[in-house]
Amino acid sequence: MTAKAGKFIAALLLGLTLSTSSLAAEPVTPGLTDKLSQLLQKEMRAVQAAMNAIHPAMVTGQHETVAENAQQIHDSFILQQELTEQDRKDLMSAVPKGFIELDKEFHKLAASLAEAGRKENTMEQRQIYSEMTRNCIECHGKYVSDRFPGVNLDKN
Repeated sequence: MTAKAGKFIAALLLGLTLSTSSLAAEPVTPGLTDKLSQLLQKEMRAVQAAMNAIHPAMVTGQHETVAENAQQIHDSFILQQELTEQDRKDLMSAVPKGFIELDKEFHKLAASLAEAGRKENTMEQRQIYSEMTRNCIECHGKYVSDRFPGVNLDKN
């Protein structure tokens, strides 16, 4: 698999969980195989760990840590090595177009955050991290609201 294809496929994983309820606007996982469900859970734990490492590094000026963790999110951690061609087909058939757009945006933001870390630009890091968080909230609220019922996009 090419690096670009691996990044795209892994990017699709953001926000995917074991959701099967019709509460989400367009649930993303009803047709996932057991293998994909397990990989998605693993991927989400890795993204969460990276996001959790970025925040304290950002606020304490540990720019290299910000850059490394943001780059890991962009580079997609796990799935680049673990998806077969059939897994990719199964994944693509289970996700709505809006999810794909949000996911691409998230990984583009991660690349920007990595660059801001390399430039040691704390204020840019803060702004991009905030955008990434907004993206997570939007994805969870739209596509896995049954898993995260406390995420309410209707309230101001």
